[in-house]
Amino acid sequence: MNSWNQLLTALDAEQDTAAARTLSVTDLALGFAAPITGLGLIALDGEESASFLHGQLTNDVEHLGLGEARLAGYCSPKGRLLASFLMWRNEQTIYLQLPRDIQPPVQKRLQMFVLRAKTKLSDATANTANEVVIGLGGAQAEAVLQTWFDALPARPYSKLDHPLGTLVRVADAFGAPRYQWLMSSETAQTVWPEIADKLNVGRSQAWELSEIHAGVPQIAKATQEQFVPQMVNFELLGGVNFKKGCYPGQEIVARSQYLGKLKRRTTLVTIADPLAAAGMEVFATADPEQPCGMIVNATANGAGGVDALVEMKLAAIEAASVRIGSADGVALQFHAMPYVLDPLDV
Repeated sequence: MNSWNQLLTALDAEQDTAAARTLSVTDLALGFAAPITGLGLIALDGEESASFLHGQLTNDVEHLGLGEARLAGYCSPKGRLLASFLMWRNEQTIYLQLPRDIQPPVQKRLQMFVLRAKTKLSDATANTANEVVIGLGGAQAEAVLQTWFDALPARPYSKLDHPLGTLVRVADAFGAPRYQWLMSSETAQTVWPEIADKLNVGRSQAWELSEIHAGVPQIAKATQEQFVPQMVNFELLGGVNFKKGCYPGQEIVARSQYLGKLKRRTTLVTIADPLAAAGMEVFATADPEQPCGMIVNATANGAGGVDALVEMKLAAIEAASVRIGSADGVALQFHAMPYVLDPLDV
């Protein structure tokens, strides 16, 4: 292989002829690795980058440590999420990771509010240090990573910088840690053969399935401006800081929290319909005339359908009789979330 892109092309060709390469939950739990190709990276450089972002996002940026990663949301003035980020920093730069398809408009919108702040936004997706992102998780992932790392991030949402790249531990799934390893193409070509030899190899579908089973939502083009952060459990994941200062939509987000008006949450389901996708509406059989919720994220589960995170009314979650598209559509099969859904209105 002359390049990482050639390796990815070969992997694509292999998976085109092997349906089993759509990894299942069982495959992920044993241990998996997947090149993550659908995410982009915004970099902010400058002495006022943290204070600028602190006034724009739902989480605390000014006290973001060098060994930390955090979730953060970017809301419209109406408190609806325009984007959700995984955020971390080094000595010079703050990084915001989000889906590539919404990165340009989100980056442009953030740039509009920079004004006189001493910060510069740039697209860091293709920078040498970040040009390859590999997701790893499951029971065997830690042992594989220890081939190159003497120590690993000790807890979810922590990270370390290493000569071989940046290793970010994110939310656990399947009872095991998950990691994103950002690295150069040169490093990827060196480490990938051993990773692929020891773990189940997937593509972005595998990473997205692990995110869904970790209960971590991601705002995509189809779901922008659909949800207040709490509707997708964002504060349960540490993505909202209610003690920080103002940001766009802050009053509505705070009112939802403290006045107990929110009656919606996001839960984990299986849908026996391979076409189910983010943005599609779901209907409770007890109230068939109007949708009770919307798919936040969905991806193939290796069993002919999809696993999904679906936002819906608490009453619909409790009744667990919900269908996609209409009250006559395919039924949703409900699963326990990896964390407690603590309703704000009970």
